[in-house]
Amino acid sequence: MSVGTGRDFASLLDELLVDSRIEDQSMPPPTVSFDYLAVAEELLSGRIRVADDRVAAEYDDMSGSLDDKVDALFEAVGASVERPEPPAADLPPVEPEAILRELGLKASTNAAELAKIRRAFAFKNHPDRVAPHLRQRAMVRMQVANMLIDDARRRARPRG
Repeated sequence: MSVGTGRDFASLLDELLVDSRIEDQSMPPPTVSFDYLAVAEELLSGRIRVADDRVAAEYDDMSGSLDDKVDALFEAVGASVERPEPPAADLPPVEPEAILRELGLKASTNAAELAKIRRAFAFKNHPDRVAPHLRQRAMVRMQVANMLIDDARRRARPRG
C-alpha cells in the first residue's frame, strides 16, 4: 500500500481489499480441533474428580444442617410454607349478570364507548395483570365480558 496525497478514498479501500486477499491466501485459516462429545463423555464417566469425597461429605452435612435451621425458623415464627386459599368473598365474580353490572352497559352505548369499556375492563382484569391464583378466574371474566360487549355491539349496530 503506497502513501500518496492525490488518491481518493475508494482507491484506498480497493488497495486494502487486494492486500487482505493476498494475506488470506498465504496463511491457512486457524483451526482448533475439539471434540465436545468426548469431553462430555469423559465428564459423565466419573473418571474426572473435581473434589474428593471429604469435600462432598462436608457439603452434604452443611446443607442438611441449613435445611434444619430454616425449618426451625419457620416453626418458631409459626409460618407455613403453604398459602391458604383466599375466601370466596374476595374472589371477583364470574357470573354474567355481575360482570354486566360492572361493565355498566346501556342500550344507548355506541361502538366507540364499547371499545373504551372493553379496554378499561381488560386493563383491570386481564390474566397477565392479576395474581397467579386468580388467573384462571380472570380469563373466564375476560371471555364473559368480551361476549357481553360483542352482544351489545351487535345490538347497537344500525340496521339498514
